[in-house]
Amino acid sequence: MRFEGRRTAGKAPVARWLLVAAALLGTVVLVGGPAAAETEACRASAEQGCLTGTLDTGEERLADVEVLVTPVDQQGQPLPGVEPTTVTTDDNGVWSFAFSEQGRFQVEIVEDSLPDGVDALPSENKLLKGPGNSVFVNGQLGGLASGQPVILGIRAEGFEAEGSDLDYFLQSSVNGIRLGLLLALASIGLSLIYGTTGLSNFAHAELLTLGGFLGYLLVNTFGLPLWPAVALVAVLAGAFGWFQDRALWQPLRRRGLGLIQLMIVTIGLSLALQYVFQLVDTETIRITTGIPESLQIGSIGITWQSVIAMIIAVVLLIAVGFALVRTRIGQATRAVADNPALAAASGIDVDRVIRLVWTVAAALAGLAGVLYALVTNGVKWDSGMQILLLLFAAVTLGGLGTAFGALIGAMIIGYVVEVSPVFGMPNDYKYATALVLLILLLLVRPQGLLGRAERVG
Repeated sequence: MRFEGRRTAGKAPVARWLLVAAALLGTVVLVGGPAAAETEACRASAEQGCLTGTLDTGEERLADVEVLVTPVDQQGQPLPGVEPTTVTTDDNGVWSFAFSEQGRFQVEIVEDSLPDGVDALPSENKLLKGPGNSVFVNGQLGGLASGQPVILGIRAEGFEAEGSDLDYFLQSSVNGIRLGLLLALASIGLSLIYGTTGLSNFAHAELLTLGGFLGYLLVNTFGLPLWPAVALVAVLAGAFGWFQDRALWQPLRRRGLGLIQLMIVTIGLSLALQYVFQLVDTETIRITTGIPESLQIGSIGITWQSVIAMIIAVVLLIAVGFALVRTRIGQATRAVADNPALAAASGIDVDRVIRLVWTVAAALAGLAGVLYALVTNGVKWDSGMQILLLLFAAVTLGGLGTAFGALIGAMIIGYVVEVSPVFGMPNDYKYATALVLLILLLLVRPQGLLGRAERVG
């Protein structure tokens, strides 16, 4: 879906129409379906859920603007015999739509109803979050992008049907496994870097953001096919990891910098990368590949893109595990992690092993980033900062410096994060649940699940 916005000479700043139309353009997969809309605020109940949004230019709320809500099928086509519904924003720019059955909606601005000086967004690449730029389903954030469906995987508050608790749990479990696999791809590299160098790399999560932005540029800007672009993202991210060690970390190691100083450098690198990302875009972006097809298994819905992303993650995790256990370079990596001095004395090129670890870690993190951006609501310049605690929690839970521990820890963290709202945890605090679990486990087993206990004194 593409809009050619009205042009009002000298009256429509770019920032204004970017903020307005990206709030509503797109397709959303909801836990509700066609129903009559209400002009007054919709209230969730056991019989209905609510889709609401706010039109806000960043300078003012837009009142009396018409919003067209069209029920669509899995391919994004209007349902036959079902008429679209027009709702109107109130004095605060808020519109509401009530639904009672499972389905999809296409939500769009009626451009003729926009006030003078405000144009619709003629772009298919934006996905904004935050107050005024998002659609909230009973408090649950669900971004809208032009022509793009977003699978929320949530149940509308107060909107219940027979068996909905079990359905919600199963859907959340699938989402948790997906998140865990993507976290595992990134956290294994973080754990290997710590194991071979002793460095806690606070810039590692920015590599996920880098992967998402590279995917956006390759697919949206340069027009590459999706999956070749994904593979190229891994290569480019790996090259960046190689360059990092060659130009920065190896010289600093040879100068004898301590781990505290190196950790501070990683924090500075993280901030620098965030500023670089803002040069590309300061809003949430989505890799546009058309409307993805969905797979429905009972009450569980998932896109084929998510399925492919999970398969890629599983294959690569198995490959990394095999390489660490059965190949010479993997055994050399484990030797350097156990005792670098002894490994060097036995003829292992420690610098070469460390550089390989940086390269592989960056490639896996970049790949995880582009897959994360593909199967979720997009990626933003600070997405890495939001994921960083989950990565460190996964590595610490599994055992610092152990790749297999990071895998187990990531799967646990990912699953707990997505499933905790099923048991009453507010959606905004679900990350805190994983961190509380981490603290409780460390009280019992300080070395983590697969870590080795160290004697003090």
